Amino acid sequence: MELDPTEMAKVGNRLKRAQGQLTAVIRMLDEGQSCEDVVTQLSAVSRALDRAGFAIIASGMKQCLTQPETPGEAPALDVAKLEKLFLSLA
Repeated sequence: MELDPTEMAKVGNRLKRAQGQLTAVIRMLDEGQSCEDVVTQLSAVSRALDRAGFAIIASGMKQCLTQPETPGEAPALDVAKLEKLFLSLA
């Protein structure tokens, strides 16, 4: 199953921004910046990663629950698995 390429491009962009933010956190640590500034930036990275994960799940939810990988088979992802994915991001 392939997720919507348009949505995944947005997720990819979000992850690239998070990567840049994480690089900034590492640089800030190396430079000895204030704890408050480092934690603020680290919090932004964490939120960006969480949002990317939720966007992937949201984009694929309908597809995973309703469209089997092979015609005639059960859906690729059931409600219990979807719930587990959501909880893994919480």
